[in-house]
Amino acid sequence: MDFELTTEQKDMQEAARKFAKGEFTRELALKHEEEHSFPRELWQKAAELGFIGLHFPEEAGGLGLGVMENVLVVEAFCRQDSGLGTALTLSDFAAEIIMRHGSDEQKEKYLPAVASGKMISAGSFTEPNHGSDITRMDTKAVKDGDDWVINGTKTFITNGQIADFYLTLCQIDQEIQPSYKGMAIIIVPKDAEGLTTEDVGSKMGIKMTSTAEVSYNDVRVPLGNIIGAEGRGFYQVLEFFDESRVEIAATSLGIAQGAFDRAIAYQMEREQFGRPLIKFQINQHKLADMATAIEYSRLLTYKAAWNFDQGRIDPKLTSMAKYVAAKTAVYVADEAIQLLGGYGYMTEYEVERFYRDAKISEIYEGTKEIQKNTIASHLIKEL
Repeated sequence: MDFELTTEQKDMQEAARKFAKGEFTRELALKHEEEHSFPRELWQKAAELGFIGLHFPEEAGGLGLGVMENVLVVEAFCRQDSGLGTALTLSDFAAEIIMRHGSDEQKEKYLPAVASGKMISAGSFTEPNHGSDITRMDTKAVKDGDDWVINGTKTFITNGQIADFYLTLCQIDQEIQPSYKGMAIIIVPKDAEGLTTEDVGSKMGIKMTSTAEVSYNDVRVPLGNIIGAEGRGFYQVLEFFDESRVEIAATSLGIAQGAFDRAIAYQMEREQFGRPLIKFQINQHKLADMATAIEYSRLLTYKAAWNFDQGRIDPKLTSMAKYVAAKTAVYVADEAIQLLGGYGYMTEYEVERFYRDAKISEIYEGTKEIQKNTIASHLIKEL
């Protein structure tokens, strides 16, 4: 058993760290945080250097690397800044569905554009009445001549108002049982007539990431915009979730490490009662607990990424990684605020923003309760 990263992986990790350290300034982060705006120029710089879609095949504009390398970049970005890192790493959200299940024409049209910073993707799955339950969709697509006609509403869609195309999960067979066997993912471009978006409103965190409601009112797209075969949409989303949970675990891991970095730096610099804060045993114990939580989160996340790259689908392992890493991010960021005291509550010292950005990782891509359900169901199957 070898826990060592390869030379190529170490090089990618170091390149991501250097880029983030040089480009993710506090001033830039606060600007986009206050404006609730996507860091478009920074995203395009990252794409030019190959950090976006690096796990896409080379012929599709990527670097032909794996989920493990993507995890290393995501962790490095979010460690430097929780908001900027999250916004950039989610810019290719759900494009993996095209990579793994799309036609050659779809791959050629969309993947190079995403990897080069010309297009942003969105996975349009969640619905107002269903939340985490995607076994039945109210959004319907019916055939009319050479087109699909789509009607319905999606909510809490990442990149909702900035996406160039939406991978939309639709119910195409209303009678089939179980209903999830009658679903398909259909690509809907942003300029499709009848497609509208509306911001969901002010959020606790990830303010640089657009989150919106997406509505489809007699939206027409060609029949060829379906991804893969009819009736496979549900299964395509499940496989994507198995991959995306690892990425969310990596964002959580980076956020936890970033909050820890700032907490320990403050403990080294700040003095009370004539000695540095880090000399107090209670603070040392807090840091020890935080470091330990980060380390076991890292081990689970890296193992889940490595396992996926071996071609194995293991929802139990990826759910464990997301559940643990997300929990760790919230815990470590909370303790970082405590270790900074009053300064931790101030935006200037960053850890309060890391805390706000961490919380969503326990909610999106399946809540922590959903992750527990997945873990438990697979444990029972194994028995």
